[in-house]
This record gives sequence, structure tokens and C-alpha cells, in this order.
Amino acid sequence: MASTRPLQLVCWGTLAFGAALLLLPSLTREGFSLLIFGDAHAMNAWPEAARWYATFLHGVLGAVMVGWAVGFLVALRQAVPNAWWVVAISVAAWYGPDTVYSLALGAWQNAVLNTVFAALFAAGLWFARTDQLKEA
Repeated sequence: MASTRPLQLVCWGTLAFGAALLLLPSLTREGFSLLIFGDAHAMNAWPEAARWYATFLHGVLGAVMVGWAVGFLVALRQAVPNAWWVVAISVAAWYGPDTVYSLALGAWQNAVLNTVFAALFAAGLWFARTDQLKEA
């Protein structure tokens, strides 16, 4: 199980980020406003319905990230065979479409954020996979 500790740490970070999206709506809105528009308060100028919808979507995204991370953590902590592979496939299935969509819409900043998360997962996965291959 020691080989999955770096990957578990990334999962805990993902869980914390997701929880922040869900539980800190003003900070989340300001953070993404700064990331995408270069101004932490740009979304505050939006009509109330648009701000509500952005807040709603951030919360839903946060809840999905919490669920995703919990699923990974359960598989890793229970030492499910090839759990690292499940994480790798899931991260790839998220990263590709999300990043392509972000770039297509001109939201390169989100693509960069995705790449940071993907790189952290890749590092954790490298440790998990390397140790598992040694045991085989």
C-alpha cells in the first residue's frame, strides 16, 4: 500500500479542491473569474441569474470531484488489484475531452489548470504503477 501513498495524496487534494468548489461559492466564483477573465470580480457584474447558474455549476463540479476522489481512495486503500489503472483511465477520460473543449472555447486557462491536475495524477500513478510492476 505504501506505493499508492503519493497517488492517495493527489486524490485527497482533488477531494479538498472539490469540497472548496462546493462549500466556498464566493471564493470559487472569484477564483474562476480571475482565472478566466483576469479579474476576480468580473462575474459580479453578471446578471443575478447568470451568477447563480455559475455558482450552481461550480457546486455540481465540486460534488463530482469529491465523488471521483472518494471512489479512487476507496479502491486504492482497499488495495483493489490494478486500482491505479482505474484511476489512469478515468483521469484520461476526463482530461482529454475537458481540455479539448476548453481550448475550443478559448478557455486556455482551464486547459492549464487541467494539465496541472493531470501532471499531479501522472506523478502519483507513476509511483503506483512502478511499485506494482516490481511486485509482479
